Amino acid sequence: MLLQPRLLPRFLPVRPWSGAGLCWKRALSLRVANEPILAFTKGTPEREALLKALKDLKGQTEAVPCVVGDEEVWTSDVRYQVSPFNHRHKVAKFCYADKALLNKAIEAALAARKEWDLKPVADRAQIFLKAADMLSRPRRAEILAKTMVGQGKTVIQAEIDAAAELIDFFRFNAQFAEQLQGEQPISVPPSSNRVVYRGLEGFVAAISPFNFTAIGGNLAGAPALMGNVVLWKPSDTAVLASYAVYRVLREAGLPPNIIQFVPADGPVFGDTITSSEHLCGINFTGSVPTFKHLWKQVAQNLDRFRTFPRLAGECGGKNFHFVHRSADVGSVVSGTLRSAFEYAGQKCSACSRLYAPSSLWPEIKGRLLEEHSRIKVGDPVEDFGTFFSAVIDAKSFARIKKWLAHARSSPSLSVLAGGECDDSVGYFVEPCIVESTDPHEPIMKEGWVQQGGQSMLDLWGRKLGTPLSPGNPGGSSLWPKCGQRYRETLQLVDSTTSYGLTGAVFAQDKDVVQEATKMLRNAAGNFYINDKSTGSVVGQQPFGGSRASGTNDKPGGPHYILRWTSPQVIKETHKPLGDWRYSYMQ
Repeated sequence: MLLQPRLLPRFLPVRPWSGAGLCWKRALSLRVANEPILAFTKGTPEREALLKALKDLKGQTEAVPCVVGDEEVWTSDVRYQVSPFNHRHKVAKFCYADKALLNKAIEAALAARKEWDLKPVADRAQIFLKAADMLSRPRRAEILAKTMVGQGKTVIQAEIDAAAELIDFFRFNAQFAEQLQGEQPISVPPSSNRVVYRGLEGFVAAISPFNFTAIGGNLAGAPALMGNVVLWKPSDTAVLASYAVYRVLREAGLPPNIIQFVPADGPVFGDTITSSEHLCGINFTGSVPTFKHLWKQVAQNLDRFRTFPRLAGECGGKNFHFVHRSADVGSVVSGTLRSAFEYAGQKCSACSRLYAPSSLWPEIKGRLLEEHSRIKVGDPVEDFGTFFSAVIDAKSFARIKKWLAHARSSPSLSVLAGGECDDSVGYFVEPCIVESTDPHEPIMKEGWVQQGGQSMLDLWGRKLGTPLSPGNPGGSSLWPKCGQRYRETLQLVDSTTSYGLTGAVFAQDKDVVQEATKMLRNAAGNFYINDKSTGSVVGQQPFGGSRASGTNDKPGGPHYILRWTSPQVIKETHKPLGDWRYSYMQ
């Protein structure tokens, strides 16, 4: 296993001039690289380790308590997480924290805040770097297996999420935090200036989704790295893997009470955190209605808070692939199938709208249908050849069936492939492709985006705008009549939905690419040229969108951690101030 280079950030005290107070100068820099993605081909050590970890989980139900400080707590409100592709298998038994326990967690977190905030960044970063090393080597198979069994991911989807991306979040955030310490103001004698990057005053609530184990680790981990204390409410349908991440952090040296692990009922959690005067931030990934509700609750309680809470949210998208007649058709087909159907279309960035020119549509359609017929749907644990597994839960399955019924009854829609549903063993829906003759058809605007979120208030199903318009399991709605009027189509792409998360343009004509980039400037926070709309990598493509897709704080990039600091500027003057009168007054 390749180990990433690690230099702990160190700072040496220097004196800028004789008699001056200490200032701080960066002496060494932390440099990291993206975690390699393992192949898991037959005979490799990583495949054997994963097979063993999966075997160990077979038929097992892990008990997952609430954890407040060092205390494991069980309440009477017991719940179960089931495997999406085999809902008879209860993979985790957990309980909801009630209001009293949540308030206890808040009090415990606040008691630990000052000491944690005063700890040097280098010391806090060391914990996350150690956690990353643990996930890279001894705990990799465990976290992958729990993500596969609990969230229905295939080998590669678990690997790029629960291993590579989570490791990258921990390592790159540590690097970004160290670099931030070096961002200092200028000093002009006889004074010196410095910035102290303090944690926020209060506690941060982290509310994480089901579809990415890495997101949960980052929503809780990034604020903690920057000196904050956190209440982490994981998704009900990702408790197993989320708890494994929490345990790794604790074993890596994270002190008790810095992150409280508290699964909870959505409304109870939301009401409790927004009624506390000490709420200083919400780090959220989920549905638009839930995020809006939280925002309104914060606004209604604004006079109660000791500080203005910072709200960071990512709410999914209705993501597009725009195809120009100069596009490479092979790239369009391959990129669209992966974007729309990997992880059953349940990625927030998954393609749900494809706009294709009439000149290329017959070829694109034919090749899409040909490749679609080769997609294997099934159990990703028993058959590593599976590309497309079950959707996350019964609520998601039911919503998909409603949209499929709409697709079959609408005069402007045609189901080209897929869409059969079977929940007898798991929540299986065939990958579905829907063709639309109306670019304003509701399925082109909404699909399951809004309902697909990890809703804290009523919908606990899939999160983010998981899939898309075509029979949800990652389907794609297609509007082929672009032709020569591609500028009008670009305007349609920009104006059809209220979202602005990801999108892609396929074109070899550089002038078209340039024009599309300008016209779609606000249509996507992550914009791809001749590539699929999914697959952002920490440190390479920081992720997030605006409009209804969220606050676009770009986790995975250097600016994100600044959201979780409250900088203090300190000016120190090193000689007496002298007469209070100005010279011109003499």
